[in-house]
Amino acid sequence: MTYCYEYPRPAVTVDVVAFTVQQKRLQVLLVKRRKPPFAGAWALPGGFVGIDEPLEAAASRELAEETGVKEAYLEQLYTYGDPQRDPRGRVISVAYFALLPADAPVRASGGDDAARAQWLPADHLPPLAFDHADILAYAIRRLRYKLEYSAVGFQLLPATFTLSELQQVYEVILGEKLDKRNFRRRILRAGIIEPTPHHRGGGGRPARLYRYKADAVAEVKARRLFP
Repeated sequence: MTYCYEYPRPAVTVDVVAFTVQQKRLQVLLVKRRKPPFAGAWALPGGFVGIDEPLEAAASRELAEETGVKEAYLEQLYTYGDPQRDPRGRVISVAYFALLPADAPVRASGGDDAARAQWLPADHLPPLAFDHADILAYAIRRLRYKLEYSAVGFQLLPATFTLSELQQVYEVILGEKLDKRNFRRRILRAGIIEPTPHHRGGGGRPARLYRYKADAVAEVKARRLFP
C-alpha cells in the first residue's frame, strides 16, 4: 500500500561532536566543507540520514568516515530544528557527542563533502557553519554536567592510567584546577577505579596504573567531590 502524506517531510541529518583530550586541552573534530552551503567553512562532522537508517547508525557512520573510529562512546545530545538553520531547506538535525581516548588510532580525514578534517582546541575555534557553534557549546556543557554524576571521564582515557592523568582529564573538561590531595582521596573513596599491578616509569618514582571498574556506574558528583 502506498501512503500519501498530507504534510511535507523535512530532511533529517546527524551532527557529531567528537571530543578527545590531547596536549592537555579538550579537542573537537571539525571538517572543512568542500561544497555549498558554507563552502570552505569549518563544521561538525555530519550528514543526511538514509531513509532506512537508524539515527545512531547514521551518527556512527559519519564518525567512522571522518575519523576511522568504528567503536566509540556515542550519546544523543539534542535535536535542532530551527526552520532557518540550513539554507538548503527544512532540515532537522539530531546531534550526538562522541568521546575518544587520546590513544585511540584516529585518522582525521575529510569525507565525501569535506575537504579535510582536523582536531582543534575546543576553546579556540574558528567561526562554524550552520548553528554548529551552538551545538558545540551545548555539548561542552553536557560533558561538564555528566562529570558531576557519572564516570564518563574514563571514555577519554586509555584502558589504564595514572591518577595524575585522570586528574588532568577532569581539569581540562571542567576548566579549573583541582587540589591534588583532595582529588586523589575523594576519587578513591568514590569506588569507581581500582589499582592494577602495573606501574609507569618516568623521571622519578614510578606511578601506579589504575583502571575503571567494570561496574563504575557511580553516583559521582565531580564538582562536589572536587571543588
